[in-house]
Formats: sequence, C-alpha cells, structure tokens
Amino acid sequence: MPATFARYARIWLASIRYSLVRAMMFRGDFLMWALVEFFWMSVNVLLVGIIYEHTDSIAGWSKYEMLLLVGSTLLVQRLLMAFFWSNLFELGRNVRSGHFDFFLAQPGAPLFMISTRKFDLDGLVNVPVALAVVLYAAHQLQLHPGPGQIAAYVLFIACGLALHFATLLTIISLVFWLQSAKGIEIGYFSLTEFSRLPRESLRGITAVIFVYALPVVIVSNVPARVLIHGFEPVYAAWLLAATVFWVAVALTVFHAGLRRYASASS
Repeated sequence: MPATFARYARIWLASIRYSLVRAMMFRGDFLMWALVEFFWMSVNVLLVGIIYEHTDSIAGWSKYEMLLLVGSTLLVQRLLMAFFWSNLFELGRNVRSGHFDFFLAQPGAPLFMISTRKFDLDGLVNVPVALAVVLYAAHQLQLHPGPGQIAAYVLFIACGLALHFATLLTIISLVFWLQSAKGIEIGYFSLTEFSRLPRESLRGITAVIFVYALPVVIVSNVPARVLIHGFEPVYAAWLLAATVFWVAVALTVFHAGLRRYASASS
C-alpha cells in the first residue's frame, strides 16, 4: 500500500510539473485567466456589500456572516478549478474522440489518470484571495476559532470539494451512454452559484433540489457555520453522509460507463 501510494504521488507530481511548465510557456494566457477569475471573485464580494447597504440581514445572516459564506464558496470553487475542473470536462471529449484509450493504457487507475492529468495554476493562485475573504470576515465578526473548529473547517472544505467532484463526475460520466456532454459545463457552474446562498433562504422545491437532491448549498454553509456557531453534529453528519453517498454514486456510474466503453478503434 505505501509503495502504491508513493507511485501515484509521483505520477501526480509529474503531471503538476508538466502543467506548471506549460503555464509558464503561455504566461499571457495564464495571467489573463487569473485576472478574469480575480475579477469574478471581486464582483461576488462587492455584491455582498451592495446588497447589505439596503438590509441588515438575509435569512438571519449578517453582512460579514454572508461574506464568510461567499468566501468559503469561492475557496471550494477555486480548488475545484485548480485540480479537477478541466480534467473532468475533457472526459466527455476524450470518450467521443477515442482519446480515452490513452488513459486506459497508462500505468494507473483510469479515474486517477483522468482526474490528475492537468493542473490549472490560474485557479490555484486565487485560493489565497478566497482565504483572505474568509479571514477578513472572521476578523470583522470577532471570531476566535480554536484548533478543533479550524480542523473541522478544513475537513468540511475538503468534503465540499469531494462533493463537487463526485457530482460533476456523475454527470460527465453519462457521456458513456449519451455520447454528448455539451452544455453541462455551463449548467453545472450555474448550479454552484447556489452555494453562495444561506440554507435558510431556500424553501419548498428549491430546497429539495439544491439542498437535498443536489447538495450544492451545504458545501459552503456547513464550513461557514462551524466558524460562526461552532461544531454542530447534525450539520457535520449531514455533510459527511452526503459526501460518502455522492462519491459512491460517482464511482458506480463511472465504472459502469467504463465497462460499457468501446474504443474508437474497435
């Protein structure tokens, strides 16, 4: 087991080095996308300030509590963009073109080789910006989280990342049957925008869809709540259970599609 883990770590590090070298070869493209993402994050933060000029509370969340929530959302999204976004969306194109055979021939599990092929530096460079938003909001709220709360926050951010990865993998894996994944990228990115909303603001059918069926809201609400209100067992169990469930679904769907896959040359 340690030897296998070390081998996969070396493969991932090699992919990261390749991606970094490629990013530096096209510095203009890298800087442009980094600035685009920074601008988009700034708009999200400024929007909170504009809204709270006209109200003191939204669904029981104050201005800086909302800012902490938005910062947590941006943190998960930047990590997703840096490590997995491009890789998963290339899966659909690779299956249609037959280039997916390349991953099957590589010295590692197909899902690992697909998920770690590329690393987007422009997404990672804005992670400190998202973290700065969280720290600023926590400072304004005069929060002083202990080591346990900080550890729980990191765990819940990791769960949010795993949830996004699993949900996205499940949807993209449908390409094994549908032979097309057009529109999924924009559609799923639109869904992630709901993670900026407080859980309490959703009612009726929207709560059923975006809180329970597709838990895009809890990926940011639970980490934010652990800093604001402390550790809440019910919310922690909810997020952990949703993560385990969606990871299991994603693996099942992906491997079912893998068994169905026929290469372009067959």
